[in-house]
Amino acid sequence: MKVNITETVLRDGQQSLVATRMNSEDFESILEKMDQAGFYSIECWGGATFDSCLRFLNEDPWERLRKIKSKVKNSKLQMLLRGQNLLGYKHYPDDVVRKFVKLSIKNGIDIIRIFDALNDFRNIEVAVDETLKCGGHAQGCIVYTTSPIHNIEKYVELGKQLDNMGVNSICIKDMAGIMGPQEAYDLVKALKEVTKKPIILHTHSTTGLGPMTYIKAVEAGCDGIDTAISSLSGGTAQPATESMNYALKQMGYETGLDEKLLKNINDFFKPIKAKFIESGLLNPVVLGTETDALVYQIPGGMLSNLINQLKQQNALDKLEEVLAETPRVRKDLGYPPLVTPMSQMVGVQATVNVLMGERYKNVSKEVKAYIKGEYGKTPGEIDDELMKKVLGDEKPIAGRFAETLPLEFDKIKEEVKDFAKTDEDVLSYILFPQIAEKYLKEKDRPKTIKVSYSIRKA
Repeated sequence: MKVNITETVLRDGQQSLVATRMNSEDFESILEKMDQAGFYSIECWGGATFDSCLRFLNEDPWERLRKIKSKVKNSKLQMLLRGQNLLGYKHYPDDVVRKFVKLSIKNGIDIIRIFDALNDFRNIEVAVDETLKCGGHAQGCIVYTTSPIHNIEKYVELGKQLDNMGVNSICIKDMAGIMGPQEAYDLVKALKEVTKKPIILHTHSTTGLGPMTYIKAVEAGCDGIDTAISSLSGGTAQPATESMNYALKQMGYETGLDEKLLKNINDFFKPIKAKFIESGLLNPVVLGTETDALVYQIPGGMLSNLINQLKQQNALDKLEEVLAETPRVRKDLGYPPLVTPMSQMVGVQATVNVLMGERYKNVSKEVKAYIKGEYGKTPGEIDDELMKKVLGDEKPIAGRFAETLPLEFDKIKEEVKDFAKTDEDVLSYILFPQIAEKYLKEKDRPKTIKVSYSIRKA
């Protein structure tokens, strides 16, 4: 049996460990070898990469994608999309979603992994439909979490819904690394009984369960797993590509990976890891095994961001309190899975609750929008007192929120035509208006040429 390997170092691996601060110059020269290594796909875009390119790296995310595509010809390029949220933190109108999907595929993406933070599949149907229309591979996600209201029967039902929607494959997305080996075996086995679509498992090494969970999932018939090259693996990132490859081959599975090239790739990223450690961006905390995550359920990217936020406010000593407050906030909000944007919303609210010294003294506008129903149907019931505090006598939205949003792409394109020269620029602006406007206005100004860099790359 063949097990497909998706390499995550360019997206989730670095997002989980270094808050997505790897720039294109860091990895461009290794892309050809990555392309030849035998990966089923290379996850390189989406998630937080888009925001990070514009906000921190002074890069055009679309240009980054085109550069990668120009060097990767054999492996499929993969991205992560938050359904109706795209890569932002709110819902966008259907015309914007369709345009974004269309241009993502046009610029080089082959596989779009599409999820909704609440597993409300009304919020992924437009993105799935457009992906299929554009000839892309639509991978629908079941966002995995544990709570008193989540069970295997519920997940199997979600799998059936995705199958009926027409997705090409189904991903079980365990963003916090909390899925145990037996849970993985049982869930993959159950899904295999109700769908013929390939099943992919995505997890993290946060709790130390990752490699064991992958092995049991594969034994149950899982078709593919996500791994990160070893120098940027483990901790809050994915299990190591080389280790999983070694174990699977020893067990008689095929992966199609070239060990010699894997070593070349790993050796390339070692000094990049050292650079991040030296700069302080790679905090040793995220490299360890954190079994408390089995209680807190905090995903890798969320933990590294929480640490950064608390450091900036000189409040890192409050980390344990924030971690303990997080599951309480999650319960109050009806047990949403902790995945973007819910992980940020719950994490920020938990932080505010702790730093203010009073729970919900200040409720973020995003949490208010969630309680109003703007993010979709909540998995469980929201705490009555919190609901009353936010809504008063107002009723939450019952339908699909995107249907209440007027189409806006053409209108905004006209408004920003002075500095947004392409449709891609317009989408960057729609997702992140302030930082995209600043970036796009400065983009065409003459830049100082780095002579040493030019010579080195020549």
